[in-house]
Amino acid sequence: MKRSWFDRKQLAVPYLIYLILFVVMPLLVVLYYGFTDDEGNISFRNFVSFFTNGRTMGTLVYSLVIAVFVTVICLILAYPVAYILAKGQYARRHSFLMVFVLPMWINFTLRITALKEILTLIEGNLAYYPFANTVICMVYDFLPFMIMPLFNALTKLDKSMIEAGHDLGATFPQVLLKIVLPLSIPGIVSGITMVFLPAMTNYVVLDMVYNSTYIMGSLIGSYFNTYDWNNGSIISAILLMFIGLFTIITDKIMTKEEA
Repeated sequence: MKRSWFDRKQLAVPYLIYLILFVVMPLLVVLYYGFTDDEGNISFRNFVSFFTNGRTMGTLVYSLVIAVFVTVICLILAYPVAYILAKGQYARRHSFLMVFVLPMWINFTLRITALKEILTLIEGNLAYYPFANTVICMVYDFLPFMIMPLFNALTKLDKSMIEAGHDLGATFPQVLLKIVLPLSIPGIVSGITMVFLPAMTNYVVLDMVYNSTYIMGSLIGSYFNTYDWNNGSIISAILLMFIGLFTIITDKIMTKEEA
């Protein structure tokens, strides 16, 4: 039998080329500038300077604090919503889900500008509460990214397990804590991943609500704006390492839960 010249693996060639040109090569450029000095010589000075510089470490801590606050609030708000949508007796629950997803279709700056006007009307001057306004705007922006994975995870739960828990005398809080919550951990991990990491670097919100404090994204931008490619690149590389480590941890958690 004559073999066909076409192999389905060849469909991956355009993606592979795109991946090399626009993902791998830019990362190599970032790593090159991050681990070299002004003269192009290999140096770890920028890497060491990141962990010894009070400015960068303070920015990292502040970024982590904002990301933790935003992630926790999103999780607290999203879980009841996702649970009600997933387990409620709604004929068109996906239509209700679209209500929460629709804001994502609107331009990011327009959404934050509209929310900023509301906050200005309430507070009078946004400069009085920069941290709170930043958290509110980020929660508003990232909440759909937390609802979606939670909804998908809760939708897949077997209702018979919940019914069995009630039949055995468990109260609703017990069923929620001992059955529903453990089985929805993959959705929780996915939601945290989709919210925590962007919240650490989304400096546009800080600029729009008059928060003069730097987070990691704005710090990187400040270095590149002054043509300090080395320090800007090493911060980007370190953040990439954090993201990689976070991804490995979440992947192990997901694998353990699936097993």
